[in-house]
Amino acid sequence: MTSFLLFSFLNSYCLSSWLFLSCFLTLVVLFLALNPYLRNVIKVTCAIIVDTNGLVFAAQRSATMSLPLKWEFPGGKIEPGETAEACLIREIKEELHVDVEIVAPLPANTHQYPNVTVQLIPFVCKITSGQVLLKEHLDFKWLPKNELLALDWAEADVPIVEYYIKNLNANT
Repeated sequence: MTSFLLFSFLNSYCLSSWLFLSCFLTLVVLFLALNPYLRNVIKVTCAIIVDTNGLVFAAQRSATMSLPLKWEFPGGKIEPGETAEACLIREIKEELHVDVEIVAPLPANTHQYPNVTVQLIPFVCKITSGQVLLKEHLDFKWLPKNELLALDWAEADVPIVEYYIKNLNANT
């Protein structure tokens, strides 16, 4: 139906076939450029790190990062040819100076920010070696899952926090 209306509009207002084609292609380009759901999606992994007491790790973004001072599950962008799991292990080592073991994947969340679409791919993890040393973040906390929503989370992380609280026990 939308295609028919667009075609009718163009046919009514564009007199020659060349002008029609030019108008049509211009509108298609504008539609693709302005439609947020057709933009490239940035795939990002994140770690829900749980300790032996069931406490969950949350990291606060620095004031110089995008989404300054928001809380998030740490992680990063998947590089070309890299699996989500390999990305997560690499990013956590780079950002927190610890090694993690993936315990379980969780459902991904796609979130539309004003200028970018992010697909956040979460994994429940546990630290296998090292002590947390922040390299990019401002602060971190270990919290029981029932206190997680008290933090000011990055919007893309909120559904993942809610899913974790609702569906997983404290030691998963």
